[in-house]
Amino acid sequence: MFITGLGTASPTKRYTQNECWQVFRESSLSRQLKPRSRAIIKKVLTGDNGITTRHLALDSLDQAFELTPDALHARFARHAPALAAQAAQAALADAGIESEQIDALLISTCTGYLCPGLTSYVSERLGLRPDVLGLDLVGQGCAAALPNLRAGEALLAAGRVQHVLSICVEVCSAALYFDDDPGVLISACLFGDGAGAAVLALAPNGHRRVEWKMSAAFLSPQSRGALRFEQKAGMLRNVLLQQVPALAAQHAGAVLDEMLAKAGLARSQVKGWVLHPGGRDVLAALRQQLVLTHEDVHWSEAVLQEYGNVSSASVFFVLQAARDDSTPGGYWWMSSFGAGFSCHGALLEVQ
Repeated sequence: MFITGLGTASPTKRYTQNECWQVFRESSLSRQLKPRSRAIIKKVLTGDNGITTRHLALDSLDQAFELTPDALHARFARHAPALAAQAAQAALADAGIESEQIDALLISTCTGYLCPGLTSYVSERLGLRPDVLGLDLVGQGCAAALPNLRAGEALLAAGRVQHVLSICVEVCSAALYFDDDPGVLISACLFGDGAGAAVLALAPNGHRRVEWKMSAAFLSPQSRGALRFEQKAGMLRNVLLQQVPALAAQHAGAVLDEMLAKAGLARSQVKGWVLHPGGRDVLAALRQQLVLTHEDVHWSEAVLQEYGNVSSASVFFVLQAARDDSTPGGYWWMSSFGAGFSCHGALLEVQ
């Protein structure tokens, strides 16, 4: 399988972390939280947490405190199809193909729910054929991009399709929740909105060749409670425990070692690292576990700095940045991880 086109999209409104703090500090919600909770938010938003700005589907930051199920659902329903379609159009243009050539559409999300699913709305916006295979994939959190791509690989390998459009879209501002739990508060300060898309095909095109060679995954149900969504008061509430960076690094290292052993490769042969930028502490843990340099993770750090954690869409942003940069060709490692607790990895060969 070849990744022949990539595209990303984010809301036009971009807010600095300091702007978020200033608006939160003056909000009525701030006065409802405990002093310790306000201190946590101030520390995350004004300190050095690796994030400078986030793109949010909010006309103004005051909308972040419209915390009713109806308001949050309306935000998702309005912005998720638009962001997904925008990223897809960019990926199609990058691949140099028309929408009529797409045979299957796979869309992953965890920040909202529509029935019919996003594939219905995005197919309409893109003008896809009415016989396109549409699969809506949910519940995989930040890790979803690689399972999505693996599903596309399976469809191509089965000979049922020629071109697959893979999309991850997250409107994290439609899953905002505030209470005095530190993990909930930190989540509200880390996540941004955006979408990523890739065109998958059996043959390369004229762009830089990105070939998907093999993949692996690891699921640790006993760690499920460390990172997940729960429903509370009709809204999504993100559970985020302190051990997540360590879990991500531990499982990412194990999946990488397994894949390299199968491929008969040494870690020194990996020339590019496309890692989900879950947060500053996550990237620091990955660097230590995988024995990486600052240069190895600078694409992930750059995405985190401008966009925050865009959940499942993040690795599309990182992959596009690495492909379009002067990253040396050869073997690249791409990894995503998240709710489950799950970790996924893929070995790419790039020219």
